[in-house]
This record gives sequence, structure tokens and C-alpha cells, in this order.
Amino acid sequence: MVNRLYFRQLLSGRDYAVNDPVATQMVNFTYLIGDQETRDAVVVDPAYAVDDLLSVLAADEMRLTGVLVTHHHPDHVGGEMFGFALPGLPELLARTQVPVHVHRDESEWVRRTTGVSATDLVGHDHDDVLDVGAVPVRLLHTPGHTPGSQCFLVDGDRLVAGDTLFLEGCGRTDFPGGDPDAMYASLRQLAALPDDTVVYPGHFYSAQPSAPMSTVRSGNAVFRPRSAEQWRAFFGG
Repeated sequence: MVNRLYFRQLLSGRDYAVNDPVATQMVNFTYLIGDQETRDAVVVDPAYAVDDLLSVLAADEMRLTGVLVTHHHPDHVGGEMFGFALPGLPELLARTQVPVHVHRDESEWVRRTTGVSATDLVGHDHDDVLDVGAVPVRLLHTPGHTPGSQCFLVDGDRLVAGDTLFLEGCGRTDFPGGDPDAMYASLRQLAALPDDTVVYPGHFYSAQPSAPMSTVRSGNAVFRPRSAEQWRAFFGG
């Protein structure tokens, strides 16, 4: 059977938004996910240079049909950060009107951060499945970094983890809306995924851009605590 999955991991400052100092410093990953037969595609966390991302899709002869948002921080969706106005969702929607898929608990945060209309957003619950063509994307609610953070299990074996889980470490819980106890529960949920699930993080904070869950689980310090109490002692502050 022909593999229909279209999947691209793009690094800010290198693959798009080249020479943008903020994009280069933040080393965000944006993902393009689609069906190579229907040519439908979604973009995960578009920020910095939306025209560059649309150009990649056009060059690959893919058609943008939606946006997936892991969480509301400006380096993922656009907005004000460090005194800079980062392009993101508003600029993308000005070029093409597509639904923006967020977790329900993140909708208002995304709206306030970006200024997009509530009608632009489609709120989801944990374990909803979005089909991109015939490619299933399972939406996993993973609060902790923000209230409505979510990860995307693509085609059953690729985890686009946003800022919930990095290959080394996890997202901070001391920003507004962060919750250390919720992060512990979310990490436990992700740790239960099969060993061969490949983790694709939201930032390039490690030597490799992706790794199997078995490798991340064994080498990432955030999985060492065996109880919520141990987690709070090591990471809760």
C-alpha cells in the first residue's frame, strides 16, 4: 500500500523566516501534515513568515485546508513577544481562510494573543480526530505548559509534541496558565505511547530533531520522577 502521509518538519531561521533574528533565536519547529493523494494539508503552529510556509506547500503542490495549534504563545501563533510583533495566524488567515483547530481551553488565549475572531477557531476536546484527507490526526489534550496545550498523534506513530515534551526536558510551567501538576499528568499520558512512536518537538533544543519515544522516555529527566510528589520536588518550583 502506498504511504499517503505528507509530513515536513521545518526549522525557523533555517527552513523559513531565514535571517529573522527572533525566529533564528527561538528555533521553533513548524510542521506540514497532509495526504499526498488528495493534496490536502494542515500547518502546525504557523509563525514568523507565513508566506514562506505557504510557498513550501505550493512548491509541493499541496493545498492548505486548516491550521493546528499546539498552544497560544506568540512564537507559535503570532503576537507580541519581547517587544516584537510576530506574524502568525492573522496574516495567514488574511491570505487564505481556513479553520484553526485549537483545544477548547486554549481558544480564548489564542484569540487574545493573536486578535483573530472566535469564529476563526474550531474548539476541540481530548481525543478528537481530525482527518486530513485520509490521514488521521489524533488531538491529545496535554495541559501544563498552558491550559489548552495539545499534541498531535499523526497517522498513529508520529507525535507532534509542541512545548509539552521536548527530547530533553519539557515546557515551562511558570508562565500564565502553567500548572506543574497538570504537566506531570500530561507527561505520564505521553509516556504511555508505544516505544516506536516518534517524538517531534516544538523547538530544536536537542542534538537531534526527533527521536523514538523509547529513547525520549529513557533519557529525558522529566520521566525520572515516579510520583507527583517527586515531580514537585524536582520540577514543581
